[in-house]
Amino acid sequence: MTNTDRRALLTLGLSAGMAGFAGDALAQSVTRGDAPTEDAPARPAPQAKYRLPFAVIGLDHNHIYSITDAMIRGGGVLSAVFATDPKQVANFRKRYPGVRLARSEDEILSDRSIKLVCSAAIPVERAPLGIRVMRAGKDYLSDKAGMVTLQQLADVRAAIKETGRKYGILYSERLEVPAAVMAGQLVHDGAIGKVIQTINLAPHRVSAPTRPDWFWDPARNGGILADVGSHQADQFVYLTGSRTARVVAAQTANIGHPDHPRFEDFGDMMLSGDGGMGYVRVDWFTPDGLPTWGDGRLFILGTEGFIELRKYVDLAGRPRGNHLFIADRKSTRYMDCSTVPLPFGPQFITDLVERTSVAQDQEGALLAAELVLTAQEKAKAERAVS
Repeated sequence: MTNTDRRALLTLGLSAGMAGFAGDALAQSVTRGDAPTEDAPARPAPQAKYRLPFAVIGLDHNHIYSITDAMIRGGGVLSAVFATDPKQVANFRKRYPGVRLARSEDEILSDRSIKLVCSAAIPVERAPLGIRVMRAGKDYLSDKAGMVTLQQLADVRAAIKETGRKYGILYSERLEVPAAVMAGQLVHDGAIGKVIQTINLAPHRVSAPTRPDWFWDPARNGGILADVGSHQADQFVYLTGSRTARVVAAQTANIGHPDHPRFEDFGDMMLSGDGGMGYVRVDWFTPDGLPTWGDGRLFILGTEGFIELRKYVDLAGRPRGNHLFIADRKSTRYMDCSTVPLPFGPQFITDLVERTSVAQDQEGALLAAELVLTAQEKAKAERAVS
């Protein structure tokens, strides 16, 4: 990232940076099963260049609120929503009162004024919906996991080639977390030299009473590595700059949930790419005493230094989240990243209009998906012979 790019990013301003605080609240609401309580963005961020009509189909995960907020900050104009669950629809329209309720998916897909469709449908339904969206001449932005099988991934790649449309995946733990945005800037500015390895620790709180049936079924959510681990694979691909990568080892387990025998509550994987190496551990064992849904940590080892992120909490220390620690050749220091602006929304809307790939590299997004889906298959094979 050049100094000019960095200055442009920072001109998004404090209001966009404060969206990181809103993101914390959104994440908390996901674990409780509630709709967010804070207000939706009132207007686009200052950096937004365009106004682009978009619609939402599928409200099954509360990530849809952070996805929608990001598009509004980017200049998106929320035009319509479709879902079959009346409670989900009521909660969504309460937060976005001006949105039109479509009578069917086809009503949205046939509306030529709508250029983008966003979705947080049940994970197994996201790729088929995205393919229908692209074949209708629109771009698509999915919650993670963007697909749950390698066959779905192959179908998505074929549809992208066939239609020329974009299939975005909002890996929010990098794109919508201020500390992660700053870490990406530092890495790409060469602050710690060449990245050697990323280590991601991503515990989550299970909040069992709030979870729908599909949450417990790997056939519908993809499994713990494909679901939660997709965030971490995205960070590995982006921060190491890998264009090709493979899964060295992977394992999953059900340790603490015998009442849901197919559920996976622990998983880890080792990755090796042409740009560096990575290790990922994900689990559903955040204790109730932690004041947030998980102590997400990222370690980035470089040839000239290292970075550690405490994304959501500093244990018994500084308040709130977005803590970054860096050691380089000159010093060791702490950075409060809570007001770092979130550029994804404006960049993504601009990409859709200008047909660029600044917000997200298509192949990088799909490589992250390929890694976690391959890891799920490898872990399944390991469990079969154990």
